[in-house]
Amino acid sequence: MEGYKREFIQFLEGAGVLKFGDFTAKSGRKIPYFINAGEIKTGDQIARLGEFYAKSYLDKVGNRRAVLYGPAYKGISIAVATSIGLSKSGLDVPFFFNRKEAKDHGEGGVFVGYKPSAGEDVVIVEDVITAGTAIRESMAILSGLESARVAACFVMVDRKEKGQTEKSAMAEVGEEFGFPVYSVVDVYDIIEYLEEDSKNAENVARIRKYLEVYGAKA
Repeated sequence: MEGYKREFIQFLEGAGVLKFGDFTAKSGRKIPYFINAGEIKTGDQIARLGEFYAKSYLDKVGNRRAVLYGPAYKGISIAVATSIGLSKSGLDVPFFFNRKEAKDHGEGGVFVGYKPSAGEDVVIVEDVITAGTAIRESMAILSGLESARVAACFVMVDRKEKGQTEKSAMAEVGEEFGFPVYSVVDVYDIIEYLEEDSKNAENVARIRKYLEVYGAKA
């Protein structure tokens, strides 16, 4: 496993973002582990998270400028942190996010921050994708921007779970909307990391059992 992947998983676990137990995902699935960006609570933590996202962005997109979109609520801090991380690497990108309810006074509308112009690429930054539900919600919201053209999406972890078909949710989203979905690590990286310590055997077994049912076949 590449060093930065191990470092990222250690960071997620240490910050309480990666947890093991019994949880219910947004998709309704009962899952043995949970990724919760809401556990990022300090300046140092959010700065480090932004650096990992920025690294992934530069690895996959390069120095091409795009507009970051962070879906409310967890995606907001991720978008801000990623833009700061990219700025430190010499790439200054704008960002925006949505309100849960449209504002009918002041500047009004559902979006806050930069407004993409025609021809500009938008990159969604999210925490995770399980069944693709959250991304489809984001695409419905972004459809309110006539000029928006989503070029990619970045998430912390690829769960490698099937979506509405036997394909992975990430693959389905990519095919449905025509853009790639990238992750810093995937669930098999997490399994490899956990297997380095025998005390994690039960969690590894539960995750593998879950993937036997919900794991993507392609």
